[in-house]
Amino acid sequence: MEKNSKVLVLGGSGLVGSSIRRELANQGYINVLAPTHAQLDLTIQNKVNDYFQTHTPEYVFMAAAKVGGIQANNNYRADFILQNLTIQNNLFLAALNSSVQKFLFLGSSCIYPKECSQPIKEEYLLTGPLEPTNEPYAIAKIAGLKTAESIRSQYGRMFFSAMPTNLYGVQDNFHRDNSHVIPGLIARLNDAMKKGDTNFEVWGTGKPYREFLYVDDLARACVFLMNCKQELPDWVNIGTGSDISIKDLANLIADVMGFKGKIVFNPKFPDGTMKKLLDVSKIKALGWSPEISLREGIQRTVDFFLDDPS
Repeated sequence: MEKNSKVLVLGGSGLVGSSIRRELANQGYINVLAPTHAQLDLTIQNKVNDYFQTHTPEYVFMAAAKVGGIQANNNYRADFILQNLTIQNNLFLAALNSSVQKFLFLGSSCIYPKECSQPIKEEYLLTGPLEPTNEPYAIAKIAGLKTAESIRSQYGRMFFSAMPTNLYGVQDNFHRDNSHVIPGLIARLNDAMKKGDTNFEVWGTGKPYREFLYVDDLARACVFLMNCKQELPDWVNIGTGSDISIKDLANLIADVMGFKGKIVFNPKFPDGTMKKLLDVSKIKALGWSPEISLREGIQRTVDFFLDDPS
């Protein structure tokens, strides 16, 4: 990408999209488009087509999606698959029929089988059943990945995908029930501390292990991939290569936030997959690696939340 190339960030107000926009600004890109939902409804094909024909983006970061945690994915299964498939298909068609040079589709590590050898390599895709709680969302993301792969194969266009691990950071969704684990824990622990609670409940057993990547590291990886001169795979994992138990994560967040009480676990809530660690050897071989530690990332996220705990 040249510094004045037309760059389109879709989902630019969300966790990932806003971070990509910050990274592009930090690197001096001056022609970045990031339409809001009010400016462009991605579920309406003709509006998406018109936008691409009018603005002629050259590089596209596709970070728009309906996302949520375990409960949201399990409770709104139809919404997650229908809305994500609609958005993806509309964008792929519009980009294919325009002058887009590179299209980066952002997926999710939930695309991989529930029972998977660890760490998870890219080639493990479609080798076993998915985690049932987020299967509709995962299927939508697999469809997006395979659409990008098929466009690249048939038309020779540089459409490719990145599969990030669990993300967190500034601009996250801190909903008490329908958020991902780190922002959800931060928001609910803050509520407990305000009430003076001496016990804090964490959903599930605390036994599963998860890998977490600070969103600004993902943004650096996305811009790195878009500028990479080496041959890129059809999809590549993005993560840290290390994981932590939910129990230890909860204790780390409590330590960062200064909570002195007891953390208790509620096994009535689902754990999901017991371990999910990505093999990140491919992107590291290309020359990228994360920079922000889990403690530092959690501190930044807590600081952001406390500045605006809405």
